[in-house]
Amino acid sequence: MAKRGRRRRKTGTKVMLSRAGKVALFLLVMVVAGGAYIWHKGRSWRPEEAIWPDQGALVAAGDGAVDFGTIAGLGAQFVYLEASDGAGGKDIAFAQNLTRARNAGLAVGATHRFDPCAVADGQSANFVTMVPRDGNLLPPAILLERTAEDCPSRVSDAAVQSELTTLVNQIEAHSGKPAILAPVEEFEAAYAPSRRFDRQLWLTRSWVEPDYAIRPWLMWTANRWYKTEAAQEPLRWVVVRP
Repeated sequence: MAKRGRRRRKTGTKVMLSRAGKVALFLLVMVVAGGAYIWHKGRSWRPEEAIWPDQGALVAAGDGAVDFGTIAGLGAQFVYLEASDGAGGKDIAFAQNLTRARNAGLAVGATHRFDPCAVADGQSANFVTMVPRDGNLLPPAILLERTAEDCPSRVSDAAVQSELTTLVNQIEAHSGKPAILAPVEEFEAAYAPSRRFDRQLWLTRSWVEPDYAIRPWLMWTANRWYKTEAAQEPLRWVVVRP
């Protein structure tokens, strides 16, 4: 009789474990489904125009064919176009996108992606070959998205800051306008450009206003995955502080 009792207790334990597993599986499914729903809704979110009237997009060749008329129809007033990357990278669609964006009635600016592994002279020369000296362009923006951690040889923080200073001065000399600095959070943490440079800031954080710089920002990439009929790929949606 005692052995039968022990067998029943073991069977009951197995049943309880089975039920617990089903509950855990159900909760996991709910969490995944909830996350998928939030992601789906998040891709179509942008700040309210009533609060943030000045809105636009950051566009690169990797975004594929972009309908700038549709971007304007969505309420955008401007676009920034990626022009150059480091000392050799070029967005081959820049000139065409510049013309098409202007034809759609959008104000247009150009960006350069800073390479902490390369000296400033080659990078500014790359920007100058891509971006015309045009007073109607918006102030140039320098995208600060990479740190020196992945450079082939060691680059000190001081060297990165020195080359960035030179690059800012060279791009501003070409454009005739102060540059906008656009550090991601990792770059800001590593080199503190918001403290070292007296320039307008363009920060990035999807869905939540960024707070990682020590000064107020001018521009905000509010959704890095904004899904719209203007392009096959998601666009980076940007707003200007009112």
